[in-house]
Amino acid sequence: MNLAYKILNAHLKKGELVPGTSICIGIDQTLTQDSTGTMAYLQLEAMNVGHVAVEKAVAYIDHNMLQTGFENMDDHEFIKSVARKHGITFSKPGNGVCHQLQLENFSHPGKTLIGSDSHTPTCGAMGMIAIGAGGLDVAVAMATGKYYVQCPSVLQVKLTGRKAPWVSAKDVILKILQELSVKGGVNKIVEYTGEGLSDLSLTDRATICNMGAELGATTSVFPTDENTLAYLKQQGREDEHVEMKADDDATYDETIEIDMSTLVPMVAQPHSPDNVVDVKELEGMKINQVVIGSCTNSSLPDMMRAAKILKGRKVAEDVSLVIAPGSSSILSMLAQNGALADMIHAGARILECGCGPCIGMGQAPLSKGVSLRTINRNFKGRSGTNDASVYLVSPEVAALSAVKGYLSQEFEDDMALEEVPDTPFVKNPNFFISEYIPDNEIYMGPNIKPVPRGDKLTDTVSGKVVLKVGDNISTDHIVPSDSKLLPFRSNVPHLAKFSFSKVDPEFYNRAVKNNGGFIVGGDNYGQGSSREHAALVPNYLKIKAIFAISFARIHRSNLINNGILPLVIDAKDYDFFNDQDDYELSDLLTAVEEGKDIVVTNKNTNETITAHLSLSAREKVMIQYGGLLNAIKELGGDF
Repeated sequence: MNLAYKILNAHLKKGELVPGTSICIGIDQTLTQDSTGTMAYLQLEAMNVGHVAVEKAVAYIDHNMLQTGFENMDDHEFIKSVARKHGITFSKPGNGVCHQLQLENFSHPGKTLIGSDSHTPTCGAMGMIAIGAGGLDVAVAMATGKYYVQCPSVLQVKLTGRKAPWVSAKDVILKILQELSVKGGVNKIVEYTGEGLSDLSLTDRATICNMGAELGATTSVFPTDENTLAYLKQQGREDEHVEMKADDDATYDETIEIDMSTLVPMVAQPHSPDNVVDVKELEGMKINQVVIGSCTNSSLPDMMRAAKILKGRKVAEDVSLVIAPGSSSILSMLAQNGALADMIHAGARILECGCGPCIGMGQAPLSKGVSLRTINRNFKGRSGTNDASVYLVSPEVAALSAVKGYLSQEFEDDMALEEVPDTPFVKNPNFFISEYIPDNEIYMGPNIKPVPRGDKLTDTVSGKVVLKVGDNISTDHIVPSDSKLLPFRSNVPHLAKFSFSKVDPEFYNRAVKNNGGFIVGGDNYGQGSSREHAALVPNYLKIKAIFAISFARIHRSNLINNGILPLVIDAKDYDFFNDQDDYELSDLLTAVEEGKDIVVTNKNTNETITAHLSLSAREKVMIQYGGLLNAIKELGGDF
């Protein structure tokens, strides 16, 4: 048995490990962050439960800490009050990025974790099954200790060879993205094996698992070994080490091999993480901004390598360099060992420990500017500047280029950090609050609005196509995330006004005028962030179904959770749909119950096609009742 299935099998509650079938697994840990957490905890409250049913649940505040108005802190206070009521650990603003903190403090070999953030698979570096999910799925896991998911197949990535100097873990995952694309991992677990593992530290592996989300993968996982133990010792948790590895005769559904000795520094060009070329192809490109940080590359080794390159040098005059360490512990250690001073003396701006620029929360680039970032996504407009060009690189290339003023791989001998200091982490418990007060009063600010609910399924659904879009529409397109809108993540009616605003500014008005209707998309619809707002907003706007050639895994689940039909169409039928034409779906109750294709009629032309809807037995119930919350309310939590 491979490692992924070993862990899944140990946690299997329902179903069998057959790819494509529905399984239920027991969940040991959950995490949320403030961007998705408010809705998740509103949903948890609606279930009327007591103490959470998982071993460890953590609520992080890491996305929106600018607090330009009362809305942000109101959300934080709401989350903190719910955390106390249900025995959830609360991580205060400034403590760091949820995935880095989870890795440092709570990750545990062989455990399961789901989080309301698509980059939750970061903890797969610790030999965990760690899956990103919608907030409602995480709320249900906190209430029941269970999570339903389509059983993934397992893709083996066999790593051989040793990395050349100045090749990083970021280059490994960029190479895989170049080969497989942003949809190459959909409904798959990526499991890493091979002698090349010895060349990857635990934080290197975390970088690779983190950006496995950009493959569309369910999660990624590494075995545990001496590198895992070394990291746990550094965190003062060596007693938690458990050997986790595949059997010697393990089988996989697919295998690819990456010879790390052949890799070179790489860069993902705008506007997709899989638009990857060698740095040398773009060397000399003038840049305006460099960002080092995010959950992908904000570890202590990342920071130390960047600081070594910057030491005694000066950031180019036309470049703004901003650095965000991943956790308060890392920032504290950088301050103590002098690396922070090296960064500041070079001309770097030090940001609060958090997500920040990665999600467009400050540090938006120059108009038409070029920004090099160590983050995981470079979707158009995600940075906060719609016409900026964002390139994804390693921390080493980022720091060097900040000094040069252009994209560069012209490293000098004295820039190399021979070895990252293997010193115990400076642990700071003062950012964590762990209390259980069952009768704790819930704080509800005026910006927090109720969770939208769907309607029960009817036999016939009709409406206009109110939006038609192309391939690779991301959740950033559906509900933008920036410093203007992030404060309103608990206010769906307000967010709805900006839905698809960067794609079609008239979408909201058209949806309201037509009392909802249908959306048509291309391939890989709903990629990117796990934010369920991309389903909550269409639900609020009475969107009845979305037609697409294919759906990203998390978004498809979020649509079903909200009672919206995710209908798969053949590529040849994409042109069947015309903006503002009227369409009708008929015999839905029978089609959903019996798993039949759904007949779609264009009422303007009387032409018909069929759309595909493949649902598990549990998903059928959710669609029939108008969403997961409605089903739980009528049937209980374990229907």
